[in-house]
Amino acid sequence: MSDSNDRSAASVAANEERPDTPEQSDAGEEKNHPDEQEPVKMEDVITIDPETTDVDLNHGRIGKIENLEPLVKLERLYLRWNLIKKIENLDHLTNLQELELYDNQITELENLENLTSLEILDVSFNRLHKIKNLDQLVQLRKLYLCANKITNIENLDSLTNLTMLELGDNRIRKIQNLDALVNLTHLYLGKNKICKIENLEKLVKLECLSLQSNRIVKLENLENLRNLTELYVSENGIEKLENLENNLLIETLDVAKNRIKLIENVGHLDNLEEFWLNDNGVSDWNCVNVLAENKKLATVYLERNPIASDATYRNKLKLAVPWLKKIDATLCR
Repeated sequence: MSDSNDRSAASVAANEERPDTPEQSDAGEEKNHPDEQEPVKMEDVITIDPETTDVDLNHGRIGKIENLEPLVKLERLYLRWNLIKKIENLDHLTNLQELELYDNQITELENLENLTSLEILDVSFNRLHKIKNLDQLVQLRKLYLCANKITNIENLDSLTNLTMLELGDNRIRKIQNLDALVNLTHLYLGKNKICKIENLEKLVKLECLSLQSNRIVKLENLENLRNLTELYVSENGIEKLENLENNLLIETLDVAKNRIKLIENVGHLDNLEEFWLNDNGVSDWNCVNVLAENKKLATVYLERNPIASDATYRNKLKLAVPWLKKIDATLCR
């Protein structure tokens, strides 16, 4: 794994087309480890070179982490799509900076305390129920734990260097215990069971907040997030665009698939470029004219709103905002 690897958590904003489904890290990738597969031993698929800094054992059907003792210079270890059930036998890898265990059968975060140089840890698509045993990983910058069975955000206070936290597709009901993560710039909590936006006051460096596919009914408690440039809250129950007065740097606003009936309270967002409001209840053309205040607006999605049934829908929208470059995934002429 490297910083340049595709991760849908980070790629929502980068996608040229408006995605129809919420972002989750590599959520579209196929799983390839049926439990009945016969595991292989690590020693059968690895050539030991004490000087190596990178080991890639993705798709190896490996059942156990073992026999890595000679690799004391190892900095990056990739073990995606295997049959690993336990994190173990890594104590000697004190130079390890990246550890990728995506899509295995791991049930517990454990035996990581000696990996104090670790900067990136990915244990997404496993069987974790609890965040724990990460206290010693104080150099950690990116933590990916999406698609597990985690119910609580907890035990992260020591990870003050964290800039990215991915907890999408879990069973989390409450945003909490994040105050210590003052360097966090990207927070992904999509596809959980969260009912309220709260407890984000200390995350003043946050640039990207994803809360897609939850149970949120109100935009609120975002006033301290003045550096926010991307806000994703599609597939919730939000009824009104509001409480964005302090979020002047927003470039991408995703409120698709909610219950919004009016376009309002966005005219002050001078940096807004992408506005995704498809699958809502907007029926009044007068409120669409509000978008004329957003001089940088390049892309608007309003399909599957009542106004989109108008035969002259695209023309009217282009007249209201002549500088639009794209309407509903189709380039403007």
